[in-house]
Amino acid sequence: MDYVRLGRTGLKVSRIALGCMTYGHPSWREWVLEEEESMPFFRRAIEAGINFFDTADMYSLGESERITGKALKEFAPRDEVVIATKVFNAMGPKPNQRGLSRKHIREGVDASLKRLGTDYIDLYIIHRLDHETEMEEIVEGLNDVVRAGKVLYLGASSMYAWQLMKLIGLQRAHGYAEFVSMQNFYNLVYREEEREMIPLLQSEGLGMTPWSPLARGYLAGSGLSKPVSNETTVRGRSDQHVGALKIGTPQDESIRRRLVQEAEKLGTTPAILAQAWVLAKPFVTSTILGASKMRHVDDALAALALKVDPRVWARLEAPYRPREVVGHQ
Repeated sequence: MDYVRLGRTGLKVSRIALGCMTYGHPSWREWVLEEEESMPFFRRAIEAGINFFDTADMYSLGESERITGKALKEFAPRDEVVIATKVFNAMGPKPNQRGLSRKHIREGVDASLKRLGTDYIDLYIIHRLDHETEMEEIVEGLNDVVRAGKVLYLGASSMYAWQLMKLIGLQRAHGYAEFVSMQNFYNLVYREEEREMIPLLQSEGLGMTPWSPLARGYLAGSGLSKPVSNETTVRGRSDQHVGALKIGTPQDESIRRRLVQEAEKLGTTPAILAQAWVLAKPFVTSTILGASKMRHVDDALAALALKVDPRVWARLEAPYRPREVVGHQ
C-alpha cells in the first residue's frame, strides 16, 4: 500500500479509502450489508494496508458509523486509522436535524463521535453545501468543532469551485480552520471537475478523494454486445442517486466500450483499468472504494499496482465531450 499526504497536511492516508456506505442496514437501502456481513471487509482492508475509512452520519441513519467504529476498534489501534465522516443530510424529520447551521454541526459531530466510539474525528466533511445557511455561519460552526478538539481536519464534498473558494476565503479572513480536501464525483465518464475544481485544488493545495470512480458500477460492465444498464444490479435498481447522475448516455457507452477493449488488450478487467485511470491522476489523493464483494477490494488493490502506457489513457479519454454538471445534489 502507498501512503500520501492529504493535501498540504501532515496526515498520511492510503491511496485507497474504504467507503462505508455499503455497511449498515438494508432497511435504508436494500443493497446494504448488515454488521456480520460487513466485518470481513474491514479486516481485509486493514490487512491490505488501507488506513483511510470514509463514512457519513446519513448512511443507514447512523448505523454505518456505528459499524465502522466497532470494526476499527476490533481490528486496529485508533492511532493507525484515519476516520472520515460527514454532516449535512437529514438525520430526522425536524427542521434542525439537517443542514450546516452551527446548531446542527455541533449536535451532528457529537452524535457521530458517540456512534463511532471515538473522541475525535480525523476528517469532518460537509456532505453538500447548505444553501439555506449563510457561509459565514457554516465556516464558524466548523471552526468551533475543530477548536473544541472534536475534529482534526475539515473536508468538503461536491459543489462548484467558486463556492469552495468563497468558503476558503472566509476561513482565511477570520483565521478559521480551513478545508484540506475535496470529495467530488470523478471518473472516466464524468470529468467536468477538470475545468475549474481540480485546478483550484491544485492551486490551493487541497487533497482530492473522488467518489464513485466506477460511475456507480457502470464502468465495471464487461460486455460489448449491448449497453450496460445500472438496473442489472440490486444497487442500480434501488440507488436513488443513479438517475440524478445521468449515467449511461451514448457518449458514456462509447467510453465504456473503449474501456472494455483496452482492458482486454492488457489482460485486466474494466473495473481495474477504470480505477487505475483515476489513481494515475497526479491530483488524486485517494479513491473511495465501495465494496460489497471481496473481489471489489482485490480489484482496487490491483488497480493501484497496474502500470499503464500513457497512450492507453489518451485513447480512453479521447471520446469525452463536455456534459451537464451533476453530483451536487
